[in-house]
Amino acid sequence: MKIRSITYFCNPKYPLNENILRKAGEFLSNAKSAFESAGYEVQTVRLATIPFPKLLGEENINSLPKFANEFSKAIRAVGISYASLGPALPELPKSYQAIPDAISASENIFFSGMMADDTNIHLAQIKACAEVIVRNAALDANGFANLRFAALANVKAGAPFFPAAYWNENKPAFAIAIESADVAVKAFETKSSLSESRSALISEIEKHGETLERVSNSLTSSSLKFLGIDFSFAPFPNDAHSLGKAVENMGVKKIGLHGSLASAAILTEAIERANFLRAGFNGFMQPVLEDSVLAKRAAEGTLTIKDALLYSAVCGTGLDTIPLPGDSTADEIAPLLLDLCALARRLNKPLTARLMPIPNKVAGDETNFDFAFFANSKVMKLESEPLQNALGGDESFLLQTKR
Repeated sequence: MKIRSITYFCNPKYPLNENILRKAGEFLSNAKSAFESAGYEVQTVRLATIPFPKLLGEENINSLPKFANEFSKAIRAVGISYASLGPALPELPKSYQAIPDAISASENIFFSGMMADDTNIHLAQIKACAEVIVRNAALDANGFANLRFAALANVKAGAPFFPAAYWNENKPAFAIAIESADVAVKAFETKSSLSESRSALISEIEKHGETLERVSNSLTSSSLKFLGIDFSFAPFPNDAHSLGKAVENMGVKKIGLHGSLASAAILTEAIERANFLRAGFNGFMQPVLEDSVLAKRAAEGTLTIKDALLYSAVCGTGLDTIPLPGDSTADEIAPLLLDLCALARRLNKPLTARLMPIPNKVAGDETNFDFAFFANSKVMKLESEPLQNALGGDESFLLQTKR
C-alpha cells in the first residue's frame, strides 16, 4: 500500500498569490517526510484550488490557458507535482470551452467539468463535457490529454483523487489519497471464507487508517484542517496491485462475468465498515487502463463499458480511463455521461467519467501508451447513438434521490 497523493486544498487567488503557494509547498514537503518516516511511500504531492471560474471570474475566463501555463511553472518552483484547477461550472458555460486550450498550454494541470450537482442534472453541460473530451482527444496522437480531464456528477469539494479534486473555501485543508488495491488482493488470496477474508480486509484498512490519521493530525493547525482519507482501492498496472485480481481472487473467474457486481459491492462495503476519517470516494475504483487485469479483460471483451457502468451503481468512483474509438462524437459520448449522472443523482453518490477516445483507432484496436501507470488494452466499443426528443435538449432538471 502506498500514498498516491497528499492533496492540499486552497484558494491561490487571482492574480496569483505566490506566498500561498510557498506555504503549500512547505507543508507538502513536511507532510511527505512525516508519512515516509511512518513507513509509507508517497508517490506525489498535489494541490487543488477553488473552481477556476470562481478563481478567475467571468471576465478572465479567456485567460485560462495563460494562467494554467503560469500556474504549472509556479507549483513546480515550490516542489508540487500536479495541480487541479477544479471544474467548469454550469453557471458559466464559457468555462467548459476554455479547458482544451488550457490543457494544451500546460503539462501538469488537471481540470474537470460539472454535469450534475446536489439537485440537478444539466443536459447542456453534459454535452459541453462530451465536447471537451472530443477536443482533448485531438491534442495528442494517443488521446492522452484526456487523462487530465474528468466529467463530474454529484462530486463534492475535498476529494483528494485527481482530476476530481477541488475546493470551495478560503481556508486551506488537506486530504490523503491511497493506492490500496494490493490490500484487497492479499485479503482474498487465501482459501478463507468470505467472512474471514472481509474481516481481515477491514482490519487492515483500520490499521492503516489509524496510523495515517495520527500522522495527519500531527500536521494540522488552527489554520489548516485535515479532511480525511480516501481509501478507494486504487490500482497500479501489475497483478499484485490490481482490483480486477482481487475480484478474481474472491471467486469470479474473470471480472466482467456475473458475480463481479456482488464483488464490487462487497469490497466497497468493506471500506464503509472500517472506522477511519473519510474524504472523497472511498470505494471500488475501476480505471481500465491503470489496472492490468481490467485492461486484459477489456481487451478480451469480457469487461464492457456497460459492465463498468453497472458496477458504478455499487462502487465509489465511476468510469475511469476508458479507451474509446477515435471517431466517437460528442453526441455519442453524451448519452453515456447522462447515464452516469442518473446513477449519481438517484443513488446520491459521487461519480466521475474519464473517457479517452484514441485517434485513428476503432473498437478492438490495441492501445499503445508508453506510460508507467497504464497497462495497454484494446479500444472498447461504445454502444451509443445521439439523444433525441426530450433528452436532446439543453435544459437542467431535478432528479430526486431514491427513497
